[in-house]
Amino acid sequence: MRSSQTNPESIQEIPAPDTMTLEEFLENDLEGYEYVKGELVPMPPATMIHGEISINIIHYLDTYVREHQLGRLYTAETTFQLDDRVVKPDVAFVSTDRLPENREKASPVPPDLAVEVVSPSDKHYDVTEKALAYLKAGTRLVWVIEPVAKTVMVYRSETDSTVLNYEDTLTGEDVVEGFSCPVAQLFE
Repeated sequence: MRSSQTNPESIQEIPAPDTMTLEEFLENDLEGYEYVKGELVPMPPATMIHGEISINIIHYLDTYVREHQLGRLYTAETTFQLDDRVVKPDVAFVSTDRLPENREKASPVPPDLAVEVVSPSDKHYDVTEKALAYLKAGTRLVWVIEPVAKTVMVYRSETDSTVLNYEDTLTGEDVVEGFSCPVAQLFE
């Protein structure tokens, strides 16, 4: 957790991971963790490559979203509640018509678009399970970016996914209509 000073009076006793409820997790706002089916899942610090790719996505996508007034982009510090999970996608887009009125807490609505950049410590199974959890909760499009292979796995549903390689073009489809970006630019 990032904290330069600790006030002893503000320290909360955090329940053990196997007894923590979703509500307790949301109340404690635990930095560096996601909550999956009653378990705390540590999120390792991002690598420099991970950060570079995330910034590239934010740069291209945010420019387009702002120019066309489509909604808001959120970074990895932003919390979204999905059924039995609390997640922090690397980048998320929520359309204007779905933005919650109270944006001072975790979002009770899933993002329209969730972007996950695969880290060296990520397991393929866990990344796939997370992408499918987004879709199950109502996310309409998920991009999983693989830095080593320089690919983007685009998930539209449990049965509809596509791998885009370095020479392909990534689009926002009907979620961020009109957006497109060469996959290669994400890795520059």
